[in-house]
Amino acid sequence: MKKYCELQDGYLLVRVPRELDHHQAGSLRMEADMMTEICHVRKIVFDFAETEFMDSSGIGVIIGRSRNMGYCGGAVAARNMNERVKKIFMVSGLHKIVAMEGTEEMEKKHAESE
Repeated sequence: MKKYCELQDGYLLVRVPRELDHHQAGSLRMEADMMTEICHVRKIVFDFAETEFMDSSGIGVIIGRSRNMGYCGGAVAARNMNERVKKIFMVSGLHKIVAMEGTEEMEKKHAESE
């Protein structure tokens, strides 16, 4: 089984696979949830550096982890998104619930928190 998650500097880094579809979504979801619970994570960062495709199952994984983080006062962010993944975020509405690192909105939030 491929490992998707690792703990880094107090947050959970989730390396999203090249294709996040129904074949990968279940494994990624289970691993992220297990790591979140065991390590008491309050922030999840999805890294899309290798991702080329994501279907509704992948969108569901991100929405579910965002909802779980919301229950405990945590946060979810996305980084290293190519244009295709950014478009999926915009069309699906994920950009409204997940901070997109490297965007103007994320930079504004970061500046306000300092």
